[in-house]
This record gives sequence, C-alpha cells and structure tokens, in this order.
Amino acid sequence: MARRESIYIDDFPHANPVPAVCRIDNMLYSGVIYGRDPLTRQVPEDLDAQCALMFRHILTLVTAAGGSADDIIKITLWMADKNQRTVVNRHWEALFPDPETRPARHTLPGTFEGNMLIQCDFVAVLPG
Repeated sequence: MARRESIYIDDFPHANPVPAVCRIDNMLYSGVIYGRDPLTRQVPEDLDAQCALMFRHILTLVTAAGGSADDIIKITLWMADKNQRTVVNRHWEALFPDPETRPARHTLPGTFEGNMLIQCDFVAVLPG
C-alpha cells in the first residue's frame, strides 16, 4: 500500500491531474478549494454563496479522507476584499461553533480570474 493517498471527490474535481487533497499517514493537505457549484460547475456571483460551497467542499474532503471538521488545524483564505470577513465568519462559526476548538486561520489578499471572490487551502491532522 502506498504511503501517500490522493483523494478526489465528484463534487470538486480538478481539471488537471491533481487531487483535491493528499494524505500521508495522519497528515492531510488540500490544494486550492473554492466555491464552485457541483451541479453547474460554475462559481456563483456573490460571496455568501461562494463561502457556503467552499466550506461544504472542505467538510466533504476531510470526511472523504477519514476525518472531520474537528481534525482541521489551519485554514488559509485568500479574499478579493478582506473587508468582507463578516460574511466568511458566518460560515466559519457554523462549521466551527465552539470558540475553544476552532482551527487557526490566516487571511490574505487574493487576485482571481472571473467572478471568484475567495479561495482557501487547509491542513488537517487525522486520527490514527
């Protein structure tokens, strides 16, 4: 059995031959994750819808790797407008409701193509 495991999900496929997340032992690292609708394959126009999809993809990916939201240790966000963090925070608090056990987060400015307003990557430490 290979030590490194590439994990793909149907809801968030990549155009290039790159997995959405990769696991070695109990470490899980994602590539870039953003709010693309799994049915239309389009990115919605507004930040709230993009955040809802992005956080849904995060949860689906960490679950597919055998973990949960509790295993996420850090999320890095890139935003077109960092002043809109209140929108992000609603989704953040929904996924991580306990302020005593939230992962670290770092937000950076981002420049994107099309109507994308936010993207992220994450690191998780999985059980066992």
